[in-house]
Amino acid sequence: MLSANLIFTISLAYVALLFMVAFVGDRQARTGQSSWIQSPVVYTLSISVYCTSWTFYGAVGSAARSGLEFATIYLGPTLVFIGWWFLLRKLVRIGHVHRITSIADLISSRYGKSTSLAVLVTLIAVIGTTPYIALQLKAVTTSIQVIVSSDPGNLANPPSDQPASEIAFWIAAGMALFTIIFGTRTIDANERHHGVVAAIALEALVKLLALIAVGLFVIFALADGPADIFSREAAKVLQTEDMFDARWVALTFLSGVAIICLPRQFQVTVVENTGEDQLRMASWLFPLYLMLMSLFVLPIAIGGLSVLPEGADPDMFVLTVPMSVGQDLLVLLAFLGGFSSATSMVIVASIALSTMISNHIVMPVMLRTPWTSIERSGDVRRLLLVSRRISIGVILLLGYVYFRLSGKSDALAAIGLIAFAGVAQFLPPLLGGIYWKRATATGAKIGLATGFILWGYTLFLPSFEGDLLLSASTIEHGPLGIGLLRPQALFGLTGLDPLVHALFWSLSANVVLFVLCSLLVEPKPLERLQGTLFVDVFRTPAGDEHRFIRRSASAEDLFILAQRILGAAEAQRLFREFAAGQGSDSDFPQPTDAFIAHLERRLAGSIGAASARAMVSQIASGETISLDELMKIADETAQLMEYSQEVEKKSIQLEATARELRRANQRLTLLDAQKDDFLSQVSHEVRTPMTSIRSFSEILLETRDLTSPQAQRFLSIIHEESLRLTRLLDEILDMNLMDRGEASWNLHELDASVPLSRAVETCRGLARSAGAEIHFGEPASAIVMADPDRLQQVVINILTNAIKHNTTAEPEVHVEGRLVGGEYVIEISDNGPGIPSHLRPFIFEKFQRGAAQSSTGGIGLGLAISKEIMKRLGGTLALVEDDGPGTRFRIALNAKALRSVAQRQNQAVE
Repeated sequence: MLSANLIFTISLAYVALLFMVAFVGDRQARTGQSSWIQSPVVYTLSISVYCTSWTFYGAVGSAARSGLEFATIYLGPTLVFIGWWFLLRKLVRIGHVHRITSIADLISSRYGKSTSLAVLVTLIAVIGTTPYIALQLKAVTTSIQVIVSSDPGNLANPPSDQPASEIAFWIAAGMALFTIIFGTRTIDANERHHGVVAAIALEALVKLLALIAVGLFVIFALADGPADIFSREAAKVLQTEDMFDARWVALTFLSGVAIICLPRQFQVTVVENTGEDQLRMASWLFPLYLMLMSLFVLPIAIGGLSVLPEGADPDMFVLTVPMSVGQDLLVLLAFLGGFSSATSMVIVASIALSTMISNHIVMPVMLRTPWTSIERSGDVRRLLLVSRRISIGVILLLGYVYFRLSGKSDALAAIGLIAFAGVAQFLPPLLGGIYWKRATATGAKIGLATGFILWGYTLFLPSFEGDLLLSASTIEHGPLGIGLLRPQALFGLTGLDPLVHALFWSLSANVVLFVLCSLLVEPKPLERLQGTLFVDVFRTPAGDEHRFIRRSASAEDLFILAQRILGAAEAQRLFREFAAGQGSDSDFPQPTDAFIAHLERRLAGSIGAASARAMVSQIASGETISLDELMKIADETAQLMEYSQEVEKKSIQLEATARELRRANQRLTLLDAQKDDFLSQVSHEVRTPMTSIRSFSEILLETRDLTSPQAQRFLSIIHEESLRLTRLLDEILDMNLMDRGEASWNLHELDASVPLSRAVETCRGLARSAGAEIHFGEPASAIVMADPDRLQQVVINILTNAIKHNTTAEPEVHVEGRLVGGEYVIEISDNGPGIPSHLRPFIFEKFQRGAAQSSTGGIGLGLAISKEIMKRLGGTLALVEDDGPGTRFRIALNAKALRSVAQRQNQAVE
């Protein structure tokens, strides 16, 4: 017989081995040598944390009591990994993109980063997981009692409760110590716990080898092979009636849900995942692992029923069967397998729950206390680490208390199913959140709260058999004797298994209220944004939130926030890297929307999305959400296709109207800016000549001894400024008349070369005074329909611009009139600096001037008037895009008849 001291020594040695593996894993991860830790095989083995002492011990007990019902424990997860691989992939992608730290973080982040929803999910997770932790303590404690017992058959009369409670307490304390040391090294929960994952992978192998070893021993040592073991009389006990009933379906469903919704499973499957390629192997390797774990359940159950006395605890057959024949080494291996099953679950569950508690309960409380104001100094990082360590102790203490209170229950499977049904309440908001954009936080909260209350009333509290809140009388007869309110026959629904009954009421109410409230309550803008980002996660680029959220903050305040949570060194590294990405040598980047979103996402990996948003909101101001950007990715049209064709048409019309309104609004904004620019320019242009006229007039009036040349010069200036003012007013009047269609036009057939030649001669004086040379050969003649004065005005406008804006040392202007096909084309080009490329698309707009024109006068109407004139004449005015220097304008008019100069001269001679 194995002694208690030996069991204690072996347990310590095994824990020391786990410590060493975890330590090596952490050290190699920090030094960048963690390739084997991040392998898909290790990742898959870590998912086997699903196989707790329930599956190690309880599956055999369930088979001995209920036949093949134990298979549902393995069937549900297998269906999810094989058939719903796409769901797991989407969860992993969301986890990576949004730096999700827990299932509470995912749900709250999806629904507008709701703090209250995160708190609700955390409380449900803690209460729902507590029975599961108690199950592990019960399994390990019972296994120790079995081993130190001299007669396995006496387990029908279990040992006294006092030794069991003491053993459970010290086991819980040891698990808490290991979890604190290796699970709270950093507050960034999104950074993988490589050491813990490595230790869990080792434990996965230990429990698998232990169960296979016991199974092979039963088949080939206690029996003559599989045929012999299944032919025994005890095998008939496994042939239960109504095997595939409602309970079977409910258990399969719950097992599938648990692989997604259990906090520990979400932790290893989503948070600890380092790449989607790991899921590819896990999709077939994890079901294979489950098959191997279940392969020997029936033979061990049959062997236990065959060789052990009546009344022996079926949950302990894995230990008591080899004990009955004195196989101490096999018993020790089996004990380590059960111990591994329990410790791995408790460690990962404690890490996940402590993260949720610190991020979603401790942090919101901190944000509401004055001593955690963002302006004050303090180490939030240290406080969070301490809170997580304390949370681990509290979680295991709650499991120990539940273990003490539920000591009457002998079946491990019953305790595990209570936990499964509790966390199943997460399924509606989880699936609805990643596949339904219309789902709202209100629907999630009301559905979750109602489902949780019904679960507690119909299943959780009755599990204490009258020792907690609900008395035995209330459980049997209902509160105040009201039969319709009996917890396990609610509203007269009788004849169902208690688990099926509780699952029906809790999940039905949860789903119905979730859907109804989501349809009745409009989602907030941030909920719409998060819904779109989550549902369309494969089509939305990572870190794209800054496209939608606009806010501002100082870089210094952001740095103070970052170093309080990430630490000074990590905060400095983060800020320098982003500044370098912006092309800056500064230690602080520009606090753009992209940087604020990046920082919030980085903080979310440490304190959760809801808390990160709350802390950033303390220092960021002016937050708005761009509905235009949101509509682009929301794909509202796809949703409207569910309605009638008429509604869809109206939606398309409204969308087109909205686009037109946006364009009109942009145009009005531009016109408003142009109006302001116009008024400013006109006031400046009018003031300049008026000032000159007034100044020189006063000189003429006040000065008596002016010489004739001086007076002549002053009068000349007054005259020139008066002409300038007249031209300005004429341009404004022309533009106004043309806009209203009231301009006069004298259209008749004429030779286009005549107004062209007059315009050139008119501008030669301006060219001489500016030191420019006009190159103008004999133009071709053509009969066109035009107003000669207006056509001449267009040419003068362009020639004047070419002369005034030519700043080269030897300015030149080339003018040419020629026939091209059926058009008369006038081209005017210069060798000046040209028009900047960014201004060319707008050069014919009203009040637009080139960058170099500000010092030469004018208000930017000349080209706009010329463009309008040519339009009224049926011609065109265009800026020719050339690679060479200068600017080239082209005027074109339809020609009715063509005559060359030589033909005209010959005709005159004849």
